[in-house]
This record gives sequence, structure tokens and C-alpha cells, in this order.
Amino acid sequence: MSLKIDIDCGADVTCDIPNSIFRHNREKIIERMLTPEVPKHSLIVVHGGKDTSRADCDFEPLFRQESNFYYMFGAKEPGCMGIIELDTKKSILLVPHLPDSYAVWMGEIKPPSYFKELYGVDECRYTEEIDSIVSAYDPEIVYLNRGRNSDSGNYAEPAKWAGDEKYRVDLGKLYPVLHECRCFKTEEELKVYRYCNRKCAEAHMYVMANCKPGMYEFQLESIFRFATYMRGGCRSIAFVPIAASGPNSSTLHYGHAGAPNDRLIKDGDMTLIDMGIEYKCFTSDITRSYPANGKFTDDQKIIYEAVLDMQMSVIHSLKPGIAWPDMHRLAYKVGLTHLRDAGLLVGDVDEMIEADIGHIFMPHGLGHFMGHDTHDVGGYTKTVTRLTKPGFSSLRTAKVLEPGMVITVEPGIYFVKHLLEKAKANPAQAKFLNIPVLERFEQFGGVRIEDDVLITADGYEDLTVCPKSVHDVEAVMAGRITKIEELEKL
Repeated sequence: MSLKIDIDCGADVTCDIPNSIFRHNREKIIERMLTPEVPKHSLIVVHGGKDTSRADCDFEPLFRQESNFYYMFGAKEPGCMGIIELDTKKSILLVPHLPDSYAVWMGEIKPPSYFKELYGVDECRYTEEIDSIVSAYDPEIVYLNRGRNSDSGNYAEPAKWAGDEKYRVDLGKLYPVLHECRCFKTEEELKVYRYCNRKCAEAHMYVMANCKPGMYEFQLESIFRFATYMRGGCRSIAFVPIAASGPNSSTLHYGHAGAPNDRLIKDGDMTLIDMGIEYKCFTSDITRSYPANGKFTDDQKIIYEAVLDMQMSVIHSLKPGIAWPDMHRLAYKVGLTHLRDAGLLVGDVDEMIEADIGHIFMPHGLGHFMGHDTHDVGGYTKTVTRLTKPGFSSLRTAKVLEPGMVITVEPGIYFVKHLLEKAKANPAQAKFLNIPVLERFEQFGGVRIEDDVLITADGYEDLTVCPKSVHDVEAVMAGRITKIEELEKL
């Protein structure tokens, strides 16, 4: 039985994002910036994203604001800049002075006063005025945003404008302050993240309820995209969707242009659905795995329940003061214990971890911060060192958890041919492998289960309410559970 998507939706398909969110964000940044060495009459100057075209044609992809700029100003339009005066906390939004032709092709040209009211800033001017505005403040230092993203390796480039060479600039202080602030969500922001998780979970339920052998993977992706826009107002998605079936589910970032969710799903396949929404630059990321035909086999249960135990053991351990690498090790310990007890591995589990057997079956990190980007910023700072041990080196943060952080918990077990063949050829690892049993799982693929979790003052709040027990997954796929509210009552 398929879940019906109600087209006459009503008011629950949007979420208000008040300007106070961005005002509070600016205040957090100012508070951290105002250290004793910061001189009076200093400014922050930042730029937003710009419109782009695809290659050399005139096709313009839908614009999405640069995340750091959005965090500070909340403006959705391209070509903007922003100024924050540290002494007075005054905020100035700068918008492009649009040509007359804009009114013909794109809509009414709004004056700066419109954007001042829309975004709740202290002042709004045109971007062409930036040098005269900065000069009027006669700043001792202008702080610009430049730094290296620890996930992508890409650099945030500082704001530039004609005449900027006249000022003493600082390229090092703002970037880490901004990213540290983004790690901690306010209660206003959390209302939006809870909304994102709700709508993302609903969409995953639609996919789960409609999955069946004989479909193509891209059809599952299309159901998710439709449901999130129709039922959640999410015009964009958070990342390239992964709709992997059978052996494809052992490819960690399946779904890219070279493997575009195009396999025909077969009876007996496991599916791995990793998809997230983006609602006005706020993101959610959920993964669910389940049998395409709606009924777990004994072998599928072995792997699935191992991953579920990995996830729940970590989630139940989360609280302030917990070091994230310790949670990664816990996930390895639980997962390897299950695999040993099921006969896929032999030997001592702690010795397996030291021999990097955990990395063979889960080569990725346990999770990542969530925010305005799916792999959100702040994972590594000058005081946090990336670990080098295989598996642990893939962690997107090695921080000690604190209240206000939102992090994914997404353990998995995969049968990756490349890694298994290397392990078989390595005597230090091969001694732990029960190869005849492992051969039974060669075409299994993999299982991953992912929730978004808030660290609270005394523990955690799992923001993701989406079916994940064997009973609940089978009930959704059989049509016995049709709404998230039914899960919440269980």
C-alpha cells in the first residue's frame, strides 16, 4: 500500500525564519571578535554569493546564498555585501544597484529601504557605495573572511572592492570565529532544524512506502524530491541524493554523475537511501536502509541490526564532554562484535580495532556537524588535530561535544570488494576474516542508518523521527504505518 501525498497541504508546509536569528548570529560573532587586541573603530566586511552560468551558455542555475553570509544577514539575493561595525554592533546590508532591464525580465526593482525592512538590518545601501561607507568609519582594521574548509579543502575568499588597498586588513581572525559560532545552534535556529528533520523524515517514509522491485533507483530519488517540495516547501536538496540498491549500496557516495541512480532494483536487494533537504539554507540529512521487497531476510537482519545497534549505542552515549573519536571507536566495537557473533569474523574485537578491521567495514567517519551546509563547518580548529589511524582519519571532527551542537550519527557496514581483497592479502588482517562466510555477502552491498542529533545540556535530543526498527520499516512498507505521528505513539 502506498502512502498518499496530500496535495491540499495547508500551513504546515512552511516554517517561519525570523530576522532575529541573524541578528543574534551577528551578536555572537561580535562577542567572540571583541578580544583585547581588537582596536576600536574596526569593521567586518563580507560578501555573499554571485550569480553563475553553466559553462559558457546563458543558463543560470538557481542561486543559493553563500552560507557564511547567509548566517550573518539572511539575505537570499545574489551580489550582496555586508558590513558590521564592531563598536556599535551596527549592521549594513549592501545590495546591487540593478539596471532598468531587470524590471522587464526579473521583476520589480526594490529600493534599499525594502531590504532594510525585509532583513531587519540597521541600514541598507548599494554595493557601489562600499568604499565611501568604509572610509567614513576610518577603521583601524577591516576583518575579512578567509580560511580553508576542513572538509572540502576549498578556501573562502575575502571580500574585494575598488579602493580596498587603502585599509589595514586582517585575514585570519574572522574565519575561525565565524565557524565556531556556526557550531552552536540557538533555540530559534533549532525550530527550523526540527522542521527540516520532520519534512525530511516524512519524505523518507514516502520513499520507503513506495519502494518495490522493478523500479529504477532514480524513481526513489524522484519521490523524495517531489515530497520535500510539495510537503515541505524545499525548493533545493542538501546534496546529491543517494538511491543505491544491491551492490551499489557499498559505494559510499553513489549517485554522482558517473553513477546516477540508474540501476533497476531487483527482488532481494537491500536499498540504501541517503537524502537530505534544504529549507532556505537550513539542512537535514537522513539515511535509511531496507529490503526492496519490504521483508528482511535472515542475512539482511544480521547486518541491519548490527548497524542499528551501532547507532543506538552511540546516540544513547551522547552528552556534553564526550569526545567524538571515542564514539567512532564505540561504533566499531559494537559492529565488529555483531559480525563476530554472526560468524563473519573471528578473534578478539579490541585486537580487530587495532588491526583496522573496523575501517574495512566502515571506512567513513561516524558523522558530521549539520547546519547551513550538510557537512557543516567547525569540525577542525587550531586546537583540534585530525587523527591518522584508518577510519578515524575520515572523521569530519575530533571535537569534544558541547550543548547546542547538531551532529549526524551514521554508522554503516559495507562489503566493499576493494577493501576486502586488500584485507585478505594482509596476514595481520586476514586472520580475523571468516572468508567462506564473507563470500556469502559479496553482493550484499551495505547498510547505513543516519539521524541528526542535538547535544543538550544533560544529554541529547534525536531530531530525526523516521522508521528504523525492523518492525517499523516492514510495517511502513506493508502499509500498516502511514504517518510519523503513529511512530511517536509507539
